[in-house]
Amino acid sequence: MDWLERTAMLRQWTRNGTRAPHKPLLLLYALARFQEDAHSELRYSAVEQDLQRLLTEYGPPHRTTPAYPFHHLVSDGVWEVRTDRGPGSPGSGLRDLRESGATGRLAPELGNALRREPHLLHRMARLLLDLHFPPSLHGELCEAVGLDLESEETDRLSATRRQRDRRMRELVLTAYEYQCAFCGYDGRIGAVPVGLEAAHVRWWAFGGPDDVDNGLCLCALHHKLFDKGVLGIDDDHRILVSQSFVGRSPAAREHVTALAGRPLVGPQPGARPVAAGHRAWHTRQVFQGAPRPAKAGA
Repeated sequence: MDWLERTAMLRQWTRNGTRAPHKPLLLLYALARFQEDAHSELRYSAVEQDLQRLLTEYGPPHRTTPAYPFHHLVSDGVWEVRTDRGPGSPGSGLRDLRESGATGRLAPELGNALRREPHLLHRMARLLLDLHFPPSLHGELCEAVGLDLESEETDRLSATRRQRDRRMRELVLTAYEYQCAFCGYDGRIGAVPVGLEAAHVRWWAFGGPDDVDNGLCLCALHHKLFDKGVLGIDDDHRILVSQSFVGRSPAAREHVTALAGRPLVGPQPGARPVAAGHRAWHTRQVFQGAPRPAKAGA
């Protein structure tokens, strides 16, 4: 039984690139608990708030519930649920999970494999991160679930697995003339740019190509905020700022809220701007809530 294959093939609801990271988030959380205590069990009523916070912060923009993955992850062979009445999940209803004392844990066969091969946990976790979340969120997501991962490469499942195009960074930074498309930051040490990154608009994990028209040159701060859904791009290539973002300091106003309605910096003439389909995907699947109105004159 190949646990990496099962991890990669988690069954998720999907349509037109819709994000549904419910199962990956639950499995990451369960792996973190297993890392702390190999005999841990997760009573739904005790972990519901933790799982809801993860879904709110790292899940899709629309309201969702952790009851869905708690019940349905069983079908993937990596998770089992029992209640106070015995084995088996009571369903995906919140009330049923709470009142039945539903408790989940990693499937016993998986738990045994993790005890025999400690590095398997790291490989499974890194695979989940790579397949479902952009690199800018990996570190903080590990902190959020409590995972401690070694710095090792995830094993490749097959020779046909998608490979990132390492040329994308240079192509995107060149297209935007080594300036952050949101704030214009262009810092260097000597001839080497620092704090500038090539951001995927449609995430690589969701079929986003390594093309210039799916990329933005962003400083590290705005890359993180873009991937968190604080910032976005409208159809006129102007910056969107979420109304959900709250920042009262002058720095927060200057570097975030004041961006609302500003045009992007770049790309240079002849370079392809962000494609409409990729902008639309980010707005639907990542951007949080409604955009702030632009200030007059922006």
